[in-house]
Amino acid sequence: MSRNIFILALEEQQRKELETLRHADELSFHGLLDVETLIEPESFSFNRLLEQARQELKQTTGSVGSVDAIIAHWDFPTSVMVPILCKEYSIPAPPLESVLKCEHKYWSRVEQKKAIPEHVPDFCSVDPFASDPLGQVTLDYPFWLKPVKAFSSQLGFKIENAEQFHAAIEETRQAIHHFGDPFNEALEHVDLPPEIRQANGNTCIAEQIISGRQGAPEGTMFQGEFNVHGVFDQPVDKGAMLFDRLEYPSSMPEGVQRRMIDASKRFLEHIGFDHGCFNAEFMWDEESDQLWLVEFNTRISQSHSEMFIMVDGMSNHEVAIDIALGQRPSMVNRQGQFPVAAKCLIPHKHEDAIVKRVPSQQELAELRERFPGTLIKLDIEPGMRLSDLPNQDSFSYHIGTIYLGADSHEELRERYRDCLDALHFEFDPVSQ
Repeated sequence: MSRNIFILALEEQQRKELETLRHADELSFHGLLDVETLIEPESFSFNRLLEQARQELKQTTGSVGSVDAIIAHWDFPTSVMVPILCKEYSIPAPPLESVLKCEHKYWSRVEQKKAIPEHVPDFCSVDPFASDPLGQVTLDYPFWLKPVKAFSSQLGFKIENAEQFHAAIEETRQAIHHFGDPFNEALEHVDLPPEIRQANGNTCIAEQIISGRQGAPEGTMFQGEFNVHGVFDQPVDKGAMLFDRLEYPSSMPEGVQRRMIDASKRFLEHIGFDHGCFNAEFMWDEESDQLWLVEFNTRISQSHSEMFIMVDGMSNHEVAIDIALGQRPSMVNRQGQFPVAAKCLIPHKHEDAIVKRVPSQQELAELRERFPGTLIKLDIEPGMRLSDLPNQDSFSYHIGTIYLGADSHEELRERYRDCLDALHFEFDPVSQ
């Protein structure tokens, strides 16, 4: 009898990735709510989504029987919904409070400061609705200002003077409620310390600006046993042209990777995180050898899945399902088609436009034939307006993604450049 695995906002591409799992033929995969509902809504209520998920689980199990696992591979709200749903179905999952201690940027920094202070930049809480928000800032210019809960770099501002700060506060006041209100609903599910009750979902964090090369260990905590099954990095290219990509496995020095892994372990143990998956983002300043923690995510990363398949031969969904089924998590290693792989963004300058042309299916097929194993996902189509794209950052539009495999990190960069050159897009200016 097959076991029923429910995955929030499951996409068709991920269904194909799930076929790489060891016992895929013994598992039945079910989407739970869809991407439009969970990832791209114009507005949403956390509690309402939670109730929708409960109802859908109840309806589905009426026909399929049991709920054996519930998996998150997206950020809030799914990352917070899963531990609540799992508890209701007696499925192993991290304590909700430990998840929220990662999801809430300010609360997370407070806890990080207790466990791994040497990796934490200076920070402070800022209430954008206070009469004098600038008076709450304890950092020198320049610094970052961002909400305690947002998507990607949305409402993330580099602040260099008081004028920029006040302009950022105005913009933040207009838009922070999109995630802040539903995040406050999520926070109501736990008892908050007074300091965090005050720094609610509609507040911000100001942080010291850090720089360097990004690294990201992904791993698991199961019955108190910590394990890392992969380390990624985001190389910094020298020269005028920067290529925005994530590579696996990391080419960062082994000593730096060990320090990232050690810091991850200490922090997760400190907050009581167990029976769950994580990925952590660090920044290594090579010149000073300073390792900074950017943030913790309490889930596998679905954007890593294709790279795990290319290099290891199996999706990282394997470990998430293992844990949910109460089994010790394990992944195969280096059984894939390529020694290295990358997730590469297809960027477009941050200037609004109407999409006139995207690469044809024939052009994409020719590129896949030229570079076997390549997967290209376009997020735009003719007639779309770039400013209508959901969940974009403040610096550029991301109009698609390329997953590439290669024999070396150098070859990855060459293939990425060749793909960008070959992908032909056309845009019309937006009429005023």
